[in-house]
Amino acid sequence: MASPDSPESIRNVAIVAHVDHGKTTLVDQLLKQGGAFRENQVVEDRAMDSMDQERERGITIKSKNTSVRWQGGVINVVDTPGHADFGGEVERVMKMVDGVMLVVDAYEGPQAQTRFVLKKALNAGLHPVIFVNKIDRPNARPMEVHDQVLELFLDLDATEDQFNAPFLYGSARDGYAMDTPDEEQKDMEPLFEAIMKHIPAPDVDPDADFKMLISNIDWSDYVGRIAIGKIMAGSVTLGQQVWRLRQDGEPQRGKISKIFEYAALGTNEAEVGHAGHIVGLAGFEDADIGETVASDKEAEAIPFVEIDPPTVQMSFAVNDGPFAGTEGDRVTSREIRDRLFREARTNVSIKVEDTDEAGVFRVSARGAMQVAVVVETMRREGFEVLVSRPTVIKQRIDGKLHEPYETAYIEVPDESVGGIVQSLAVRKGKVEAMSTRNGRTNIEAVIPTRGLIGFEFELLNLTSGEGIMSHLFLEYRPDSGDIRTRGTGTLVSMEKGEAMTYALTNIEGRGKLFIGPGEKVYEGMIIGENPRADDLPMNPTKAKHVTNHRAAGSDKTVALPPPLRFSLDRAIEYIETDELVEVTPENIRLRKAILDSNERKRSQKRAAAAAEEA
Repeated sequence: MASPDSPESIRNVAIVAHVDHGKTTLVDQLLKQGGAFRENQVVEDRAMDSMDQERERGITIKSKNTSVRWQGGVINVVDTPGHADFGGEVERVMKMVDGVMLVVDAYEGPQAQTRFVLKKALNAGLHPVIFVNKIDRPNARPMEVHDQVLELFLDLDATEDQFNAPFLYGSARDGYAMDTPDEEQKDMEPLFEAIMKHIPAPDVDPDADFKMLISNIDWSDYVGRIAIGKIMAGSVTLGQQVWRLRQDGEPQRGKISKIFEYAALGTNEAEVGHAGHIVGLAGFEDADIGETVASDKEAEAIPFVEIDPPTVQMSFAVNDGPFAGTEGDRVTSREIRDRLFREARTNVSIKVEDTDEAGVFRVSARGAMQVAVVVETMRREGFEVLVSRPTVIKQRIDGKLHEPYETAYIEVPDESVGGIVQSLAVRKGKVEAMSTRNGRTNIEAVIPTRGLIGFEFELLNLTSGEGIMSHLFLEYRPDSGDIRTRGTGTLVSMEKGEAMTYALTNIEGRGKLFIGPGEKVYEGMIIGENPRADDLPMNPTKAKHVTNHRAAGSDKTVALPPPLRFSLDRAIEYIETDELVEVTPENIRLRKAILDSNERKRSQKRAAAAAEEA
């Protein structure tokens, strides 16, 4: 085989799959069997999922790249997210790779996200290799799944070459791959062979002037911003002068201070970056995804892949509550703004804008989970921030208001179908198809994006945690009118102070509590849920009066039911449009946007009067 630095010996491949089909586990095995680790080295499972939230949520959030050396060749592997909210991460890596490995569960078969990532890969002209994973699962049906994948290829208008892609079968967890499901279970050798044989070497020009498209951005405390991409032409050397060809401005000069190659779970510094390789380059104060880096100022920029637009937006604001600044150390408008704009520069599917209100910023994204990940990261960094409920981004088309619609793919136990269909109808969803297999029903529905906000939690409640859902953006359609996804009101604190057992015992009879005794509360803070649709003012700080017959501490024996605690994702989707989530490093609180009860009433009257005039 040619030298590892020559394009002929390189294979650049993205691994794509639906959530939980084994993609990251497969990367772990490729690294192990490709000799990336020492024999006695202890490596955690899901080694590529380096973010804390990736490990906690069990999903991949950020795309990452590594490389495996096999029989004199180099396989650069890009691990991509499988959740629809992080689709921008998938789309932008398509320019870095020449092939795609599609991982499909041998029992579940192709799912919603399988369709999404495969469509992007096929449209980009990439050559696929299919790995049918988890064939050791009970009820695995590898040959049925094989046929379903081929049907999906037809449905997505695959070319003849793409349709004739090789299939392999095996178990990423146990570390074996085979050309047919009934062969001897040995190792990953057949998979390495399929990658080298069926995925083409990068189509690059080693003799031309240096040129690279920035497809990803990393950050190092030592060298600053690192621009990551595939070198499309020529080579780049340490200390070389290059130009950033910006999308909306004059070219900017830079000097390469570091060149990084990716290997196993880390990076190696290099003197030269060669055509066809995926490398990281440092030496730019500013570098954005989609820009071209070239040795010639007059070079033509490389076109960047079109990213699907965001469909939901939320407001981020400075915490103005009574406890502001007591639990975090990054609380100013400037700090929040800088952090959000920094996020937008490394995440192409997030958009951040200033608003007319001081200290309030609008963040647009693919879905509520994508924004929740940003908020959770910020609170771990010491930020305090207020976030609003997600609202959809509407468009005016031919003079009429249109809103985004999605195709929802839902799998539930047969006995839960009635409740799910009813819930979809309330949210203006329309069932398009339904099929049953092995006691579970698959439902395909078209639903406004608004109707999906908060639906995942309802799905889990209606199916006792057994429901599975994915969704894909479909199109903009005429506005579907009012959708009420929460039929309950809230219990709102009238006072600031400490919640008392005596008061909570009386309040508990009116609804579900979100707080426990001894917790700090303030006026306008939401302390519970009212089964009726209106909001009830309550005083959780009220203590028992002391008399000759009653001691003040006698209510300590009262056993209150444990309060309902919200995760950040759940809190964001639970609140209504006149409510906010207060997020600090120590607490997640629900509150009214307007804390003062009298001002809240006046605001409601003004809104009602304006609605009547309209």
